[in-house]
Amino acid sequence: MSLLKKSVLIIFLVLLADQILKIWVKTHMILGQGEPLLGNWFILHFTENPGMAFGMQFGGMTGKILLSVFRLVFSVVIFVYILKLIRTKAHPWFIYSLSLVFAGAVGNIIDSAFYGMIFNKSHHQIATLFPPEGGYAGFLKGHVVDMLYFPVIEGRFPEWFPFWKGEAFTFFQPVFNIADSAITIGVFIILIFQKRFFQSTKLEEKRA
Repeated sequence: MSLLKKSVLIIFLVLLADQILKIWVKTHMILGQGEPLLGNWFILHFTENPGMAFGMQFGGMTGKILLSVFRLVFSVVIFVYILKLIRTKAHPWFIYSLSLVFAGAVGNIIDSAFYGMIFNKSHHQIATLFPPEGGYAGFLKGHVVDMLYFPVIEGRFPEWFPFWKGEAFTFFQPVFNIADSAITIGVFIILIFQKRFFQSTKLEEKRA
């Protein structure tokens, strides 16, 4: 199988898994609902993120639209770069890592761009796909669906601890989705093996 086909397969599988799980959560769970899957350390917890990854927010509605546009531009740049790397026969795992990042970015773009148009709100009800009254928001104004929650460790900071003494804490607290995971894994692989990846890329460019 060629590098292009493998890259497309990675992107397709990540998007398929990401969207299937998001649509299932939207059409089977109420916002804020949690379902323990593996005890209390892996919970399917339905949240909606109006901003960035891992539940972070950015500048209200104007910031959200700007973020969505940035995601679109970023995705196009990555896609063009992936095609260039395939053409120059760069290190395969560099291409696969960028494919993960691209798939994750597109997965969240789909939510932001279209979910507001095709779903009604999930507050106090299970959302309906293509509701007769229309969706809850316009193009690029939808919320990203998050559901993966790993509260692996819960406890309290000791009284002597500065700033947060006696306060409760949870590790790992952010709720995220498969698209966020793909981006994170792709970036970590690139950071860990960047020297090898970029040396290989430079050698192939010289040969070309």
